[in-house]
Amino acid sequence: MRVAGLLLAAGASRRMGRNKALVELGGEPLVRRAARAGLEAGLAPLLVVLGHEPEPIREALAGLAFLEVPNPRHALGMSTSLDAGAAAVPAEADAALVLLADMPLVDAVLVAAVIARAESTAAPLVTARYGGVTAPPTLYARALFPELRGGEGEGRGREVVRRHAGEAAYVERPAEALADVDREEDLERVRALLAGPQ
Repeated sequence: MRVAGLLLAAGASRRMGRNKALVELGGEPLVRRAARAGLEAGLAPLLVVLGHEPEPIREALAGLAFLEVPNPRHALGMSTSLDAGAAAVPAEADAALVLLADMPLVDAVLVAAVIARAESTAAPLVTARYGGVTAPPTLYARALFPELRGGEGEGRGREVVRRHAGEAAYVERPAEALADVDREEDLERVRALLAGPQ
C-alpha cells in the first residue's frame, strides 16, 4: 500500500498569537517534528500544505524530503488545506494520511500503526481514537478523496470520519495522548507529559 502524507501547516495560529508550527519543543519546531514522524513511518511523498508564513516553515523543514503544496485560500480555514492537499496527492498513492503540525505527541510509531491497520483491514478510513475521541493521524483511501475536496472553514476531515464511522478502523490511544497545541498552556502540558513523572 502506497501512502502519501498530508501535513497541514498553512494556518495563522490566531489563538496562539504566534505561528505554532514554528514553536520549538525539545529544540525542534513542531512542524519539523510532525514531518519527521511521517517520513520515519514511510509516508511517501510527504506533501506539506503551506499558506501563512511559508518561508520560515520551509526553513524549519530544511533537509527533509517533502513537496510543497501552496494554499492561497488558507485564510478561509483548514478545510481549504485539506482540499489543496488531496488535489496534490500523486496518482500512484493508494491513500493519504493527514498529519497536523500542532499535535506533537503523534510520532512515527503511531503513524506506522495507522498504516498497518489500513493494510490489515482494508478499511477505507483509519484514524487514531484517544479514549473515544477520534483525531489525526487519519488515513483516507483514495476513494474518499472527493469527499475531502472543496469547502471552507473547519471540520471537513471530521465530517468524513463521522460519515464513514461504521466502516472505519481505529488505533486506540489513551485519552491523555491527545494533545493539540493551540495555546501556551497546551505547550506546557505537552512538555510535562514528555518529561514524564518528576
